[in-house]
Amino acid sequence: MNFARLVEAVYLGWIGTEALAALGFAFPITITLFAFAGGIGTGASSVIARSVGSGDGERAAMLVTHAQLLVLVVGSVIGLLGFFYAETVISALGATGQVREMAVDYLTVYMLGFPLFMLSMVGSTLLRATGRAASPGIVMTTGSVLQMAFGPVLIFGWFGFPALGIAGAAWAYVLSRVFSVAIYLALLVRARMIRRSVKGFWQSFGAIVHVGGPATASGLIQPVSMLIITRLLAAHGHEVVAGYNVAMRVETMVHMVLWGASSSIGPFVGQNWGAGQFQRARQALSLSNRFCLAWGLVTFIVLFLGGDYFVRLIDDNETVGAVARMFFLIVPLSIGFMGVMQVASTCFNALGRPAPPLIIALLRTFVMYVPIAILANWVWGYPGIFVATALTNVVMGTVAWEWNRRAVRTGSSLSMQERARV
Repeated sequence: MNFARLVEAVYLGWIGTEALAALGFAFPITITLFAFAGGIGTGASSVIARSVGSGDGERAAMLVTHAQLLVLVVGSVIGLLGFFYAETVISALGATGQVREMAVDYLTVYMLGFPLFMLSMVGSTLLRATGRAASPGIVMTTGSVLQMAFGPVLIFGWFGFPALGIAGAAWAYVLSRVFSVAIYLALLVRARMIRRSVKGFWQSFGAIVHVGGPATASGLIQPVSMLIITRLLAAHGHEVVAGYNVAMRVETMVHMVLWGASSSIGPFVGQNWGAGQFQRARQALSLSNRFCLAWGLVTFIVLFLGGDYFVRLIDDNETVGAVARMFFLIVPLSIGFMGVMQVASTCFNALGRPAPPLIIALLRTFVMYVPIAILANWVWGYPGIFVATALTNVVMGTVAWEWNRRAVRTGSSLSMQERARV
């Protein structure tokens, strides 16, 4: 998926820096949409994983069915709102002229396909929660390959198709999600995880929202900070926004390994917790945290040495390159701590404790990141924003690690005592 996003940026880089800047303005909005899909997926995954771990397969199947219905309703409402208000939001972020028009063209198409995107994302989470870890990766990879194949055809008008420009990139994404949704539904039916009944929907809704509501709120906090950061960067020019967007897309190629670790630790901890395997859950968390820090060092080395090369493949604009080089010099060394924070949040949600991730997200964004970024931007310009990002990652990653470690140790001791009494 991340490689497909990077290739999308390459395609749009051939159109020009304006298209990359437009993608940069659209990016925080698309990340905001991720929060809704991630929140519902997290809430459903938490309950489903613990149901599977305790041996209650029928309840897990009902939860899967009801989660899909909930996603369809929420995704349709958000997609319609985004379609009608895309131009208003893009203008508020500081985009002007051709860049604003291109960003709106991209977002209006993206919003039409959002219900499909949300279904595919949550579907992959539900499959992992039921213990089927390979299928989501295969389907999503195939969908991303299709996105890369559709991209140039629709963007540049190959094989007789009309050249749609940046809107073609959005259409390529939407069409690829049609495939993903169809396959996910087929896999869930084949696994006998779909029921033809809405009985108990509100009970399932309550269980999902108990974790998914705060998880959605936590997920929305980060996009809020990105919206603010994009507005700060816009004051330095559209080329700076383009450079930041390109650097972020290159960085996600190495960061995706940490996302993989944090997304898989949730069902792993949830199932082992439900089965009473507390020591195994603690060992997995320790291993994941150490891996995140090690991979953060690898990320820094790779991007410091080779990041500029990949940026020039996308856009050779000198300002874009300068912004990306500054980003790679400051931010990647802290990425391991961001991974630790993601692992801690996923673990808390898996255990049915959504409050700590929400508190961590609030502290990260409104106590540290945004205030420091505003001050640092005023003092040093856009490089100060990157310094604020790195500092926030290190501090909050450390806080999240220690909080999660103590909570898991205390929770496992209490659970063992409760089981002994039973």
